[in-house]
Amino acid sequence: MNWRRLFAIVVKELRQMRRDRITLAMIVGIPVMQLVLFGYAINLNLRGLSAAVADQAGTSGSRALVMDMIATGVVKPATEARTPQELMAMLKRGEISVGVVVPPDFERRRAEGREAVQVLVDGSDTVVQSAAVQLAQLPIDGGTVKPPQISVVSFYNPERRSAVNIVPGLIGVILTMTMVLFTGVAIVRERERGNMELLIATPVSRSELMIGKVLPYAVIGLIQTTVVLALGLTIFSVPIRGSAFDVYLAAILLIFANLTLGLLISTKAQSQFQAMQMTFFVFLPSILLSGFMFPFAGMPKIIQWLAELLPLTHFLRLIRGIMLRGAGLVDMWPEVLALVAFTTVMMTLAISRFRKRLD
Repeated sequence: MNWRRLFAIVVKELRQMRRDRITLAMIVGIPVMQLVLFGYAINLNLRGLSAAVADQAGTSGSRALVMDMIATGVVKPATEARTPQELMAMLKRGEISVGVVVPPDFERRRAEGREAVQVLVDGSDTVVQSAAVQLAQLPIDGGTVKPPQISVVSFYNPERRSAVNIVPGLIGVILTMTMVLFTGVAIVRERERGNMELLIATPVSRSELMIGKVLPYAVIGLIQTTVVLALGLTIFSVPIRGSAFDVYLAAILLIFANLTLGLLISTKAQSQFQAMQMTFFVFLPSILLSGFMFPFAGMPKIIQWLAELLPLTHFLRLIRGIMLRGAGLVDMWPEVLALVAFTTVMMTLAISRFRKRLD
């Protein structure tokens, strides 16, 4: 063992690491990111569920009860409704997670000790179900009447099976991981293998090259979607209450969003290893902040704003709305618009950054 040569190798590696900005950023960035996300953004004590109230009684007692529900912090008024049918439509579109129905004969029901209020819950997320159950424990008349007067009715997943919520989300997670990674190394691989010299000599334009890189992987993404849907249906009995055509359209929107993001990464990375490192920085926040693993409503507002920039966030709302609630793409047009806008911006940036040259 020659200690002088060993020391020289160590110094060389440290200098090379210092020049590699991506690796240097990961050394500091990964622990900081995980600490901030798990310590600040992830909150399992769910509060502030978006809600709407259909108070058909309009009495002082019904208004007091609604205010007591809001005071718990479990729900937060997001919009108004007049009838239970409007609440159900809002649940289907994903506009609210909880709907409170106060019937016209609320006062008589309360006096007779019968069920006086119904809480309608989007039960596709079992965590939301568990949080909403707390409202059923709220006493009426300051505790003089028993809590069972408030009933919680769960829709879309009454059995509270976790697979019903997880399997649709897995489609988005798998597409995010694979599509960004595949195209993230696409341009870099051409450069490392020397194929870029051949492409430079051809009349292929930048737009043609970038779009041509995307399309084959889009087919792969649809195959992956089909595999997950088939296994989810046969093994876990996950329903598809909406249109299968809408499911594939939503998948295509996410596929192109992730592919264009991967292309942008490939124009920045200098090697395939760097491309994979940069993909990790995208994948980790997508998993933690999109609502796949942890409740979106439990995150601080600033983190929710950040999560709105991630395509997986919008896809999860789309795919769960279609498969579990029977909604259509038209019902959730803001999420569709967000994915289309993301794809347009990423593709524009990728094409503008790419140059048909070796340097």
